[in-house]
Amino acid sequence: MTTLVLCVDRSNDAGRKAGVDTPVVGWEAVRSLVTDLGLSDPEDAGVNSLLESLRVARDLSDEGEEAVVAVVSGNGDSAVRADRALARQLDEVLATRSFDSAIVVIDSSSDERAVPMVESRLPVDAVDRVVVRQARDLESTYYLLKQFMADEELRETVLVPIGIGLLILPALLVYFSPVIAVAAVTTLLGAALLYYGLGVDEVVETAPERAREALYSGQVSVVTYVAALGLSVVGVFLGVLEASGEGGAAAGEFVAAMSFLYAAVPWLALAALTASFGRLLDELIRDEGVRSPYLNLPFGVLSVGLLFRGFAGFFLEREAGWAALRLFGHTFTASERLAVFVVGSIALALVGVRVAASVSDETFDDVIDEAASGRTGDTGGESGR
Repeated sequence: MTTLVLCVDRSNDAGRKAGVDTPVVGWEAVRSLVTDLGLSDPEDAGVNSLLESLRVARDLSDEGEEAVVAVVSGNGDSAVRADRALARQLDEVLATRSFDSAIVVIDSSSDERAVPMVESRLPVDAVDRVVVRQARDLESTYYLLKQFMADEELRETVLVPIGIGLLILPALLVYFSPVIAVAAVTTLLGAALLYYGLGVDEVVETAPERAREALYSGQVSVVTYVAALGLSVVGVFLGVLEASGEGGAAAGEFVAAMSFLYAAVPWLALAALTASFGRLLDELIRDEGVRSPYLNLPFGVLSVGLLFRGFAGFFLEREAGWAALRLFGHTFTASERLAVFVVGSIALALVGVRVAASVSDETFDDVIDEAASGRTGDTGGESGR
Protein backbone atom coordinates (compact mmCIF):
# COMPACT_ATOMS: atom_id res chain seq x y z
CA MET A 1 0.00 0.00 0.00
CA THR A 2 1.48 3.30 -1.12
CA THR A 3 0.35 6.57 0.46
CA LEU A 4 0.94 9.98 -1.05
CA VAL A 5 1.74 12.65 1.55
CA LEU A 6 0.80 15.77 -0.38
CA CYS A 7 1.74 19.26 0.83
CA VAL A 8 -0.46 21.91 -0.80
CA ASP A 9 1.09 25.36 -1.34
CA ARG A 10 -1.71 27.28 -3.02
CA SER A 11 0.05 30.66 -2.57
CA ASN A 12 3.16 29.38 -4.41
CA ASP A 13 5.62 30.27 -1.65
CA ALA A 14 8.08 27.74 -3.03
CA GLY A 15 8.22 29.47 -6.38
CA ARG A 16 8.01 33.09 -5.25
CA LYS A 17 10.40 32.95 -2.30
CA ALA A 18 12.64 29.93 -2.87
CA GLY A 19 12.61 30.00 -6.68
CA VAL A 20 11.89 26.25 -6.90
CA ASP A 21 9.64 24.83 -9.60
CA THR A 22 6.92 22.45 -8.47
CA PRO A 23 5.86 19.69 -8.25
CA VAL A 24 8.60 18.47 -5.92
CA VAL A 25 8.53 14.72 -5.30
CA GLY A 26 10.68 12.66 -2.95
CA TRP A 27 12.11 12.88 0.54
CA GLU A 28 15.43 14.47 -0.36
CA ALA A 29 13.89 16.98 -2.80
CA VAL A 30 11.32 18.17 -0.23
CA ARG A 31 13.96 18.40 2.51
CA SER A 32 16.08 20.56 0.23
CA LEU A 33 13.02 22.73 -0.46
CA VAL A 34 12.56 23.19 3.31
CA THR A 35 16.12 24.54 3.56
CA ASP A 36 15.73 26.89 0.60
CA LEU A 37 12.37 28.26 1.76
CA GLY A 38 13.51 28.56 5.39
CA LEU A 39 16.59 30.55 4.38
CA SER A 40 14.55 32.90 2.18
CA ASP A 41 11.80 33.49 4.76
CA PRO A 42 12.20 31.82 8.18
CA GLU A 43 8.85 33.20 9.37
CA ASP A 44 6.84 31.58 6.57
CA ALA A 45 4.29 29.06 7.85
CA GLY A 46 4.95 27.01 4.70
CA VAL A 47 8.22 25.83 6.26
CA ASN A 48 6.27 24.18 9.07
CA SER A 49 3.88 22.66 6.53
CA LEU A 50 6.79 21.08 4.63
CA LEU A 51 8.33 19.77 7.84
CA GLU A 52 4.97 18.29 8.86
CA SER A 53 4.78 16.51 5.49
CA LEU A 54 8.21 15.00 6.08
CA ARG A 55 7.26 13.95 9.61
CA VAL A 56 4.05 12.23 8.44
CA ALA A 57 5.94 10.38 5.68
CA ARG A 58 8.63 9.27 8.18
CA ASP A 59 6.00 8.00 10.65
CA LEU A 60 4.29 6.00 7.92
CA SER A 61 7.61 4.52 6.85
CA ASP A 62 8.41 3.55 10.45
CA GLU A 63 5.10 1.68 10.58
CA GLY A 64 6.13 -0.35 7.53
CA GLU A 65 3.96 1.52 5.03
CA GLU A 66 5.38 2.90 1.82
CA ALA A 67 4.99 6.69 1.71
CA VAL A 68 5.91 9.25 -0.91
CA VAL A 69 6.04 12.95 -0.03
CA ALA A 70 5.30 15.57 -2.67
CA VAL A 71 4.67 19.33 -2.89
CA VAL A 72 2.32 21.04 -5.36
CA SER A 73 1.70 24.77 -5.59
CA GLY A 74 -0.60 27.21 -7.30
CA ASN A 75 0.92 29.47 -9.89
CA GLY A 76 -1.04 32.34 -11.38
CA ASP A 77 -2.41 35.82 -10.79
CA SER A 78 -5.94 34.60 -10.07
CA ALA A 79 -7.61 31.90 -7.99
CA VAL A 80 -8.76 30.02 -11.09
CA ARG A 81 -5.28 29.89 -12.61
CA ALA A 82 -3.76 28.85 -9.29
CA ASP A 83 -6.23 25.98 -8.95
CA ARG A 84 -5.63 24.87 -12.53
CA ALA A 85 -1.90 24.86 -11.90
CA LEU A 86 -2.48 22.77 -8.79
CA ALA A 87 -4.57 20.30 -10.77
CA ARG A 88 -1.96 20.03 -13.49
CA GLN A 89 0.87 19.43 -11.01
CA LEU A 90 -1.22 16.88 -9.11
CA ASP A 91 -1.78 14.94 -12.33
CA GLU A 92 1.99 14.96 -12.93
CA VAL A 93 2.62 13.51 -9.47
CA LEU A 94 -0.03 10.82 -9.90
CA ALA A 95 1.46 9.91 -13.29
CA THR A 96 4.80 8.98 -11.71
CA ARG A 97 3.37 5.92 -9.95
CA SER A 98 0.21 4.36 -8.56
CA PHE A 99 -1.04 5.52 -5.14
CA ASP A 100 -3.70 3.87 -2.99
CA SER A 101 -4.57 6.91 -0.86
CA ALA A 102 -3.40 10.36 0.12
CA ILE A 103 -2.82 12.47 3.22
CA VAL A 104 -3.14 16.20 2.51
CA VAL A 105 -1.09 18.67 4.56
CA ILE A 106 -2.23 22.33 4.55
CA ASP A 107 -1.46 25.45 6.58
CA SER A 108 -4.34 27.83 5.79
CA SER A 109 -8.04 27.91 4.96
CA SER A 110 -7.30 28.83 1.33
CA ASP A 111 -5.32 25.61 0.93
CA GLU A 112 -8.39 23.64 2.03
CA ARG A 113 -10.05 24.49 -1.28
CA ALA A 114 -7.63 22.09 -2.95
CA VAL A 115 -8.83 19.12 -0.88
CA PRO A 116 -11.87 18.37 -3.13
CA MET A 117 -9.50 18.50 -6.11
CA VAL A 118 -7.36 15.76 -4.56
CA GLU A 119 -10.43 13.74 -3.53
CA SER A 120 -11.66 13.69 -7.12
CA ARG A 121 -8.47 11.91 -8.18
CA LEU A 122 -7.45 9.86 -5.15
CA PRO A 123 -8.99 8.69 -1.86
CA VAL A 124 -8.01 11.06 0.95
CA ASP A 125 -7.44 9.34 4.30
CA ALA A 126 -6.75 12.49 6.33
CA VAL A 127 -6.28 16.25 6.14
CA ASP A 128 -3.49 17.54 8.39
CA ARG A 129 -3.82 21.27 9.04
CA VAL A 130 -0.66 22.87 10.40
CA VAL A 131 -0.97 25.94 12.63
CA VAL A 132 2.17 27.50 14.08
CA ARG A 133 1.90 27.18 17.83
CA GLN A 134 3.03 30.73 18.59
CA ALA A 135 0.37 32.17 16.28
CA ARG A 136 -2.44 29.69 17.00
CA ASP A 137 -4.66 32.17 18.88
CA LEU A 138 -3.98 34.94 16.38
CA GLU A 139 -4.76 32.76 13.37
CA SER A 140 -7.89 31.30 14.99
CA THR A 141 -9.09 34.82 15.72
CA TYR A 142 -8.44 35.76 12.11
CA TYR A 143 -10.57 32.92 10.79
CA LEU A 144 -13.34 33.69 13.27
CA LEU A 145 -13.36 37.32 12.14
CA LYS A 146 -13.36 36.21 8.53
CA GLN A 147 -16.41 34.00 9.10
CA PHE A 148 -18.06 36.82 11.04
CA MET A 149 -17.55 39.26 8.19
CA ALA A 150 -19.02 36.76 5.75
CA ASP A 151 -22.30 36.54 7.70
CA GLU A 152 -24.57 39.32 6.45
CA GLU A 153 -27.01 39.11 9.35
CA LEU A 154 -24.25 39.42 11.95
CA ARG A 155 -22.75 42.38 10.11
CA GLU A 156 -26.08 44.21 10.20
CA THR A 157 -26.65 43.35 13.85
CA VAL A 158 -23.22 44.29 15.25
CA LEU A 159 -21.15 46.30 12.80
CA VAL A 160 -23.85 48.77 11.72
CA PRO A 161 -24.70 49.97 15.29
CA ILE A 162 -20.99 50.19 16.17
CA GLY A 163 -20.30 52.18 13.00
CA ILE A 164 -23.15 54.61 13.72
CA GLY A 165 -21.94 55.04 17.30
CA LEU A 166 -18.39 55.80 16.15
CA LEU A 167 -19.70 58.32 13.61
CA ILE A 168 -21.79 60.32 16.08
CA LEU A 169 -19.27 60.16 18.94
CA PRO A 170 -17.06 63.02 17.59
CA ALA A 171 -20.09 65.28 17.10
CA LEU A 172 -21.28 64.58 20.64
CA LEU A 173 -17.82 65.30 22.03
CA VAL A 174 -17.84 68.71 20.33
CA TYR A 175 -21.15 69.85 21.85
CA PHE A 176 -21.28 67.87 25.11
CA SER A 177 -18.99 66.61 27.81
CA PRO A 178 -17.18 63.25 27.35
CA VAL A 179 -19.38 61.61 29.98
CA ILE A 180 -22.59 62.57 28.17
CA ALA A 181 -21.15 61.58 24.79
CA VAL A 182 -20.01 58.15 25.96
CA ALA A 183 -23.31 57.57 27.78
CA ALA A 184 -25.28 58.46 24.64
CA VAL A 185 -23.22 56.15 22.42
CA THR A 186 -23.40 53.22 24.85
CA THR A 187 -27.16 53.75 25.16
CA LEU A 188 -27.47 53.67 21.39
CA LEU A 189 -25.41 50.49 21.11
CA GLY A 190 -27.32 48.83 23.95
CA ALA A 191 -30.67 49.72 22.40
CA ALA A 192 -29.54 48.41 19.01
CA LEU A 193 -28.34 45.11 20.48
CA LEU A 194 -31.59 44.69 22.43
CA TYR A 195 -33.55 45.58 19.27
CA TYR A 196 -31.99 42.69 17.38
CA GLY A 197 -31.46 40.37 20.33
CA LEU A 198 -35.10 40.40 21.45
CA GLY A 199 -36.35 39.97 17.90
CA VAL A 200 -38.02 43.38 17.76
CA ASP A 201 -36.75 43.82 14.21
CA GLU A 202 -38.74 40.78 13.06
CA VAL A 203 -41.87 42.10 14.77
CA VAL A 204 -41.43 45.51 13.15
CA GLU A 205 -40.85 43.97 9.72
CA THR A 206 -43.97 41.81 9.89
CA ALA A 207 -46.20 44.40 11.64
CA PRO A 208 -47.40 46.19 8.47
CA GLU A 209 -48.29 42.90 6.78
CA ARG A 210 -50.12 41.60 9.83
CA ALA A 211 -51.99 44.90 10.25
CA ARG A 212 -53.00 44.87 6.59
CA GLU A 213 -54.25 41.28 6.85
CA ALA A 214 -56.17 42.13 10.01
CA LEU A 215 -57.85 45.13 8.36
CA TYR A 216 -58.79 43.20 5.23
CA SER A 217 -60.15 40.28 7.25
CA GLY A 218 -62.36 42.58 9.35
CA GLN A 219 -60.93 41.74 12.76
CA VAL A 220 -62.44 43.71 15.61
CA SER A 221 -59.23 43.38 17.59
CA VAL A 222 -57.55 45.98 15.37
CA VAL A 223 -59.88 48.68 16.71
CA THR A 224 -59.75 47.44 20.29
CA TYR A 225 -55.94 47.33 20.22
CA VAL A 226 -55.84 50.99 19.19
CA ALA A 227 -58.34 51.82 21.93
CA ALA A 228 -56.26 49.85 24.44
CA LEU A 229 -53.18 51.82 23.44
CA GLY A 230 -55.03 55.10 24.01
CA LEU A 231 -56.28 53.93 27.41
CA SER A 232 -52.75 52.91 28.38
CA VAL A 233 -51.47 56.37 27.51
CA VAL A 234 -54.24 57.91 29.61
CA GLY A 235 -53.36 55.66 32.53
CA VAL A 236 -49.67 56.51 32.36
CA PHE A 237 -50.50 60.22 32.08
CA LEU A 238 -52.78 60.18 35.12
CA GLY A 239 -50.27 58.10 37.05
CA VAL A 240 -47.50 60.61 36.34
CA LEU A 241 -49.78 63.47 37.44
CA GLU A 242 -50.61 61.68 40.66
CA ALA A 243 -46.96 60.78 41.37
CA SER A 244 -45.75 64.31 40.67
CA GLY A 245 -48.32 65.90 43.01
CA GLU A 246 -47.24 67.62 46.14
CA GLY A 247 -48.09 64.72 48.39
CA GLY A 248 -46.29 62.13 46.32
CA ALA A 249 -43.20 64.25 45.74
CA ALA A 250 -42.83 65.21 49.39
CA ALA A 251 -43.25 61.66 50.70
CA GLY A 252 -40.44 60.09 48.71
CA GLU A 253 -39.80 58.03 45.62
CA PHE A 254 -41.48 54.88 46.94
CA VAL A 255 -44.73 56.65 47.77
CA ALA A 256 -44.58 58.44 44.40
CA ALA A 257 -44.24 55.08 42.67
CA MET A 258 -47.19 53.68 44.63
CA SER A 259 -49.22 56.78 43.73
CA PHE A 260 -48.44 56.24 40.06
CA LEU A 261 -49.43 52.57 40.34
CA TYR A 262 -52.64 53.32 42.21
CA ALA A 263 -53.78 55.88 39.64
CA ALA A 264 -52.61 54.06 36.50
CA VAL A 265 -53.66 50.48 37.25
CA PRO A 266 -57.43 50.94 36.62
CA TRP A 267 -56.77 52.46 33.20
CA LEU A 268 -54.13 49.88 32.30
CA ALA A 269 -56.48 47.08 33.36
CA LEU A 270 -59.24 48.66 31.28
CA ALA A 271 -56.87 48.77 28.31
CA ALA A 272 -56.05 45.08 28.73
CA LEU A 273 -59.74 44.26 29.03
CA THR A 274 -60.49 46.19 25.85
CA ALA A 275 -57.79 44.34 23.93
CA SER A 276 -58.91 40.94 25.23
CA PHE A 277 -62.54 41.78 24.47
CA GLY A 278 -61.65 42.47 20.84
CA ARG A 279 -59.79 39.17 20.63
CA LEU A 280 -62.77 37.41 22.17
CA LEU A 281 -65.12 38.94 19.59
CA ASP A 282 -62.84 37.74 16.80
CA GLU A 283 -63.10 34.22 18.15
CA LEU A 284 -66.89 34.47 18.30
CA ILE A 285 -67.10 35.84 14.74
CA ARG A 286 -65.08 32.91 13.42
CA ASP A 287 -67.76 30.59 14.79
CA GLU A 288 -65.13 28.02 15.72
CA GLY A 289 -65.80 28.08 19.42
CA VAL A 290 -64.09 30.17 22.06
CA ARG A 291 -61.01 28.61 23.60
CA SER A 292 -60.57 28.84 27.34
CA PRO A 293 -57.50 31.14 27.34
CA TYR A 294 -59.51 33.97 25.79
CA LEU A 295 -62.23 33.54 28.40
CA ASN A 296 -59.72 33.38 31.23
CA LEU A 297 -57.81 36.48 30.14
CA PRO A 298 -60.37 39.18 31.19
CA PHE A 299 -60.77 37.65 34.63
CA GLY A 300 -57.01 37.29 34.99
CA VAL A 301 -56.49 40.93 34.06
CA LEU A 302 -59.07 42.08 36.63
CA SER A 303 -57.52 39.84 39.30
CA VAL A 304 -54.03 41.18 38.73
CA GLY A 305 -55.39 44.75 38.61
CA LEU A 306 -57.10 44.25 41.98
CA LEU A 307 -53.86 42.94 43.49
CA PHE A 308 -51.80 45.90 42.30
CA ARG A 309 -54.50 48.34 43.38
CA GLY A 310 -54.78 46.68 46.78
CA PHE A 311 -51.06 46.65 47.52
CA ALA A 312 -50.62 50.23 46.29
CA GLY A 313 -53.54 51.39 48.49
CA PHE A 314 -52.09 49.53 51.48
CA PHE A 315 -48.72 51.28 51.22
CA LEU A 316 -50.30 54.67 50.55
CA GLU A 317 -52.60 54.34 53.54
CA ARG A 318 -49.72 53.34 55.82
CA GLU A 319 -47.02 55.72 54.51
CA ALA A 320 -48.84 58.67 52.95
CA GLY A 321 -51.70 58.94 55.42
CA TRP A 322 -54.48 58.22 52.95
CA ALA A 323 -57.96 57.87 54.35
CA ALA A 324 -59.11 54.36 55.25
CA LEU A 325 -61.53 52.53 53.00
CA ARG A 326 -65.16 52.83 54.12
CA LEU A 327 -67.65 50.40 52.61
CA PHE A 328 -71.22 49.55 53.69
CA GLY A 329 -70.84 51.56 56.86
CA HIS A 330 -67.68 49.76 57.93
CA THR A 331 -64.23 51.33 57.98
CA PHE A 332 -61.51 48.92 56.90
CA THR A 333 -58.00 49.15 58.27
CA ALA A 334 -55.02 48.96 55.91
CA SER A 335 -54.57 45.23 56.55
CA GLU A 336 -58.29 44.50 56.19
CA ARG A 337 -58.37 46.50 52.98
CA LEU A 338 -55.45 44.51 51.53
CA ALA A 339 -57.09 41.23 52.57
CA VAL A 340 -60.32 42.22 50.79
CA PHE A 341 -58.46 42.94 47.56
CA VAL A 342 -56.42 39.72 47.74
CA VAL A 343 -59.45 37.52 48.45
CA GLY A 344 -61.43 39.32 45.76
CA SER A 345 -58.72 38.78 43.16
CA ILE A 346 -58.49 35.05 43.97
CA ALA A 347 -62.26 34.66 43.84
CA LEU A 348 -62.41 36.50 40.53
CA ALA A 349 -59.71 34.24 39.06
CA LEU A 350 -61.64 31.13 40.15
CA VAL A 351 -64.82 32.53 38.63
CA GLY A 352 -62.95 33.05 35.38
CA VAL A 353 -61.76 29.43 35.35
CA ARG A 354 -65.32 28.22 36.08
CA VAL A 355 -66.81 30.39 33.34
CA ALA A 356 -64.21 29.24 30.84
CA ALA A 357 -64.86 25.60 31.71
CA SER A 358 -68.63 25.96 31.40
CA VAL A 359 -68.60 27.84 28.09
CA SER A 360 -65.94 25.77 26.35
CA ASP A 361 -65.93 22.01 25.89
CA GLU A 362 -63.30 21.51 28.58
CA THR A 363 -64.05 20.50 32.14
CA PHE A 364 -63.02 22.47 35.19
CA ASP A 365 -60.22 20.00 35.97
CA ASP A 366 -58.99 20.17 32.37
CA VAL A 367 -58.69 23.94 32.56
CA ILE A 368 -56.81 23.71 35.86
CA ASP A 369 -54.44 21.07 34.46
CA GLU A 370 -53.93 23.08 31.27
CA ALA A 371 -53.06 26.23 33.19
CA ALA A 372 -50.70 24.34 35.51
CA SER A 373 -48.83 22.62 32.69
CA GLY A 374 -48.42 25.83 30.68
CA ARG A 375 -50.29 24.53 27.64
CA THR A 376 -52.41 27.65 27.52
CA GLY A 377 -49.43 29.47 26.02
CA ASP A 378 -49.29 26.92 23.19
CA THR A 379 -53.00 27.30 22.55
CA GLY A 380 -52.67 31.05 22.40
CA GLY A 381 -49.84 30.66 19.89
CA GLU A 382 -52.04 28.50 17.65
CA SER A 383 -54.79 31.07 17.61
CA GLY A 384 -52.44 33.61 16.09
CA ARG A 385 -52.09 31.57 12.90
